[in-house]
Amino acid sequence: MDLDELASVGGFFALRTGTPGDGHAPLARLYAGDAAPLVARVDTVAARLRAPERRVAASVAHLGLVARLWSVALGCAALHGEVPDLDPARLHWDPERSSPDDLCLTGCGALPADASTIRETVQYGHLVPLADALRSDTRISSQLLWGNAGSALAGAVRELRTWARRSGRPEVAERAAALAAELFAHPDLSGTVHGRAMRRRSCCLYYRCPGGGLCGDCVFDLPPRRSAH
Repeated sequence: MDLDELASVGGFFALRTGTPGDGHAPLARLYAGDAAPLVARVDTVAARLRAPERRVAASVAHLGLVARLWSVALGCAALHGEVPDLDPARLHWDPERSSPDDLCLTGCGALPADASTIRETVQYGHLVPLADALRSDTRISSQLLWGNAGSALAGAVRELRTWARRSGRPEVAERAAALAAELFAHPDLSGTVHGRAMRRRSCCLYYRCPGGGLCGDCVFDLPPRRSAH
């Protein structure tokens, strides 16, 4: 697979291979119960955004990493007809870097580019244990996290559509849309977005940060009014 072409879609699609840096940790370590890298990431996001609640920073941090995982897998499938083996033991992540999250894969095995493989690789291999790890540190609803996952998947589809139009590769957009439709059929993702614009049905809470507005696909048309209490 051509990782340079993949990265040309956008920053969330970039995937490095080789030797990870000193600050990187395999995601398997996080999923096995070592919460330190995730706690550090949420702390970093909270400080940068001046988040009023830890769950706000946790949601934003989660959304950023989930977007990277979906983008890499769906992008490779749509562009090259194969999916990188994102084994959590070989996929390294630096919690201190700014968004887009820095990912480094030690080795780059290829898997079939079908929705079932993408679901096993991303949803079951990463999103489920990531949500468990996050909720062990921060009180945050499962519904919000699956909303983030749906929003991130929809965002990857939109970016691939844009790239396909720019590059004269309509088949890439078609493959991305078809794969995403199958992925959204799963009960955990079904109903998280709606309409052709794939607008989400929940909110990531970013609007609660000082100066934070609504995301382009937010469920709200205007930021909710905050209670005086």
